[in-house]
Amino acid sequence: MRRYWIEKKDHFGDRVNFTGDTFHHIFDVCRQEVGSKFEVLNEDSKAFLVEVITVGKKNAEARILEERQIPALPEPHIHLALAVSRFPVMDAVVEKAVELGVKSIQPLFTEFSFVRTHNALSANKVERWDKIVRSATQQSGRGDLMQISPAVPLDEFLGKFNQKSSALGLFAYEGQSTLGVKDYLRQKKAEIGEKPKEVWIFVGSEGGFSFAEVEKMRQLALHPVTLGSQVLRVETACMALVSVLKYDFDLMC
Repeated sequence: MRRYWIEKKDHFGDRVNFTGDTFHHIFDVCRQEVGSKFEVLNEDSKAFLVEVITVGKKNAEARILEERQIPALPEPHIHLALAVSRFPVMDAVVEKAVELGVKSIQPLFTEFSFVRTHNALSANKVERWDKIVRSATQQSGRGDLMQISPAVPLDEFLGKFNQKSSALGLFAYEGQSTLGVKDYLRQKKAEIGEKPKEVWIFVGSEGGFSFAEVEKMRQLALHPVTLGSQVLRVETACMALVSVLKYDFDLMC
């Protein structure tokens, strides 16, 4: 069944109103019409089965037939701090992160990132990521929109990064590291003694992290972990780490 994301303001009583880009996508692109039935999702983690009752030139209205609550993302929440990579790579990571249940993405400017300043990151790119988030949310049936924070320099983010006692932090490192993800998680869970509330993953761009950046993260107890002897692409490393964490913390259900 088709799903579409709507704003909370478009839902009132037992009716849903469609205007603007949402109307264009549903009725001009997807060719829905009077009598069509589909689900709409909103930021309250609710899904509504609706039936279209009227379609005009620029707006439409649907009647709510059923309502269901979408389960919240289970803990620990996974957050991805990602050095801005080539834009097709960023697009792919954003889409798959939504589908895999990543809570948020923090884009970073690093020594080897594809772009290193706000001036080089156009508003159009940020808007595109927001559209990808909405599209992937609709496709996956997720109940919330993954947050993408404004990009900041790595040093600035590390200066504000407060690793809580109930949180884990790690970064993918292609350099020499004897600590695998499995061993790291086993060690940290034994230290914490309870299930963490959140896990932060740091992933570099195509050039990885510089030696100086690695040392700064080590000083903040962000541990380098290896994903094996093969050097992975950025998007592969992101999805591999998220998948390992989801499996290890039983978040696959």
